[in-house]
Amino acid sequence: MERKLDVHPRAITEIALMRLGPTMNVELFEYHSPGRSVAPRTPGSTGSLHLGLHVDDIELALAALGKHEGVHAFGPVRDRAEWVRVSNPWGIVLELRARPAIEPYQRHDAALGPLPGFRQVDSLGYSVADLAQAEDFFAVVLGAEPLGRTILDLAEPGLAEALGVPAGGTLERALLRLGPLDTLELCHFSGSGHASTDPPRNDDVGGRHLALHVTDVDAAAAYLADVAGCTVLGEPETIPDGPIAGDRWVYGRTPLGLHVELVRMPDGDLPYERETTARRRPAGSLRWTDR
Repeated sequence: MERKLDVHPRAITEIALMRLGPTMNVELFEYHSPGRSVAPRTPGSTGSLHLGLHVDDIELALAALGKHEGVHAFGPVRDRAEWVRVSNPWGIVLELRARPAIEPYQRHDAALGPLPGFRQVDSLGYSVADLAQAEDFFAVVLGAEPLGRTILDLAEPGLAEALGVPAGGTLERALLRLGPLDTLELCHFSGSGHASTDPPRNDDVGGRHLALHVTDVDAAAAYLADVAGCTVLGEPETIPDGPIAGDRWVYGRTPLGLHVELVRMPDGDLPYERETTARRRPAGSLRWTDR
């Protein structure tokens, strides 16, 4: 546990693998380990996440989410940009966002339930202590495509409330295209009330990692091991049994405090596929540079 997952050596974890819409897989971890933090990360703190969902009708989706205990909007829908952020008991902030009729993922146009009008994951947001360092890592080391930066004044009426963060200071955001299907939003909060904090550990509530499909885990791990500030945790290994037997994987620690997992699964030949019609989103034939 300590050598391969960077957690307490006596940590125990249970993992649920889920398909979220047409483009994303999600792993949920419940850890039990000595000294772990059980308090969810506050929005805007270093290492905090938000998950942006593209929906057809924000008000309809918000009403459906509001029926669940402990789920509520931080503030009213922001008319100008058509978005709202939603708090929940498990600490992953959701952002419901409407997009114009023409958007980059038009080939994924199926309406999915139970969230009304949900089309796909719009973006994954990650709060960092150093925006330039984080953008450089994703763009230079991983090859993500920078799309642009914005700076928001958190003194704008209602904006801090809508984001669930202290008023005052600024939010600087960098948007990047991460491979063929995903969009990443890096966020840096600065100024009054936005002190930098250490990111969560993997076994803390709010711990997180980013898993990357690769064609050769060993070659990718060797590349990452040569990057300054990165550490590959142990050696790549292939899972011998269980629902995802055949998965080859390894974790790496990055200078951002974010762990990445390099993974290659033999889609179409995994044991879980014999027991259910559910399917994780496979890597398929797409490559990082496909658009």
